[in-house]
Amino acid sequence: MFTDGVFAIIITILVLEIEVPPDLSESSLRDALGDVGPTLLAWVISFLITGMYWVWHRDLFSQIRLVNRDMVWLNLLFLLPVALVPFASSVLGDYHDDAVGLHVYGTVLIVVNLMRMVLYSFAMRHPQLLWAAPTDRARRQGFLIASAPIVIYIIAMLLADAAPTASLILFLALPLLYFLLITVLRQGSGTSAEADDFS
Repeated sequence: MFTDGVFAIIITILVLEIEVPPDLSESSLRDALGDVGPTLLAWVISFLITGMYWVWHRDLFSQIRLVNRDMVWLNLLFLLPVALVPFASSVLGDYHDDAVGLHVYGTVLIVVNLMRMVLYSFAMRHPQLLWAAPTDRARRQGFLIASAPIVIYIIAMLLADAAPTASLILFLALPLLYFLLITVLRQGSGTSAEADDFS
């Protein structure tokens, strides 16, 4: 419940970055709406990526029967970089065509993903905490799913200097690419129970 609340607050804070100055004329309002476009795009990207991490977290913890203190702390450390997503989104909205802004955004997401992998690995190494011990295949596929976004983030950051628009498109496409990866893995799963573990 705590984690769900943190994700809800993060998604709410994201939208607070989108604002238009009051008391504008019609032409000024049109210009202001044009200016808010990059912030709106950063919000869409961040909303989808934050939602992706929330769904993953929800599905991981549906497999967990009980939680020990180590997992509580690891979960808290996972939330630490997640809570920085609104800051990174603000930087991206203001500096969407600047490589440094794209690098800041990508770095925050990579740290989120690394902590996600740590949390996942801990859960998989402690089957006594789970409802059912995962198969080796399920663990490998789960780790692949957990680590795959890092590759996209690194490519997006490498493109940031030469092609900032392409970098933005990769960040935006990540949730779609992630969904496609999960779909492929679900179709290749040996059982429907294994497939349900992918998120």
